[in-house]
Amino acid sequence: MDAKLPDDPLRFTNLGEVITSLLGYVYTFAGIAMLLMIIAGGFELMTAAGDQAKSKGGYGKIKAGVVGFLIVFVSYFVAQLIEKVLGVTIL
Repeated sequence: MDAKLPDDPLRFTNLGEVITSLLGYVYTFAGIAMLLMIIAGGFELMTAAGDQAKSKGGYGKIKAGVVGFLIVFVSYFVAQLIEKVLGVTIL
């Protein structure tokens, strides 16, 4: 079957609707970026050969990937909490 096009091509009436429609892509991108950072950090750890500076850099990449993903992940729940507490529509 052919994909059905929306009746109104300008269906987004505000910025919140655009952001909400892009959230799935943002989380997918964040997950892929975290995975790539963990792989890069692990590779750097494996090739460090006892060098403390390279080991520290590898751990830093892994930490940055996980912390960045957590920031993106937690921000969604903070926005949901603000919506419930204040009664405003954000996402």
